[in-house]
Amino acid sequence: MGKVIVTVKLTNYVEEQMKKLKLLKGKPRSVEAEALVDTGTTRLYLQTRVIRALGLRKAGEVVSRTTNGRRTRRVYQAARLDLMGRHGNFDVVEVDNDVPNLIGQVPLEVLDFVVDPKRQKLIANPDHGGIQMTEEY
Repeated sequence: MGKVIVTVKLTNYVEEQMKKLKLLKGKPRSVEAEALVDTGTTRLYLQTRVIRALGLRKAGEVVSRTTNGRRTRRVYQAARLDLMGRHGNFDVVEVDNDVPNLIGQVPLEVLDFVVDPKRQKLIANPDHGGIQMTEEY
């Protein structure tokens, strides 16, 4: 399968909520960025420069298993991820600036997207008739 690159809009979720509560006068910080869709990763991974541009605050750490072994990574407060008309709020795991921003399996599941390997595109889950759905069992 080839690379699937998408353009996303990211917004500081805390600031967005503060704006709704009229506790923030300006606009919440947001950026547009390219991201690699990576079904082999789990979460939303953003470069340090994107995290700084959004003004996200550190919320903790997580141990990641990488191709180079285990690595402790910083976790930041949630960002709103807007992608192809859908959105969700996800904690952010930091990656170095020389690593692409990554959209992993959790955001893909929540937003109900799948990778079409033949066309090398991200698409709405065809099993759900073009609408975003969740599954409960």
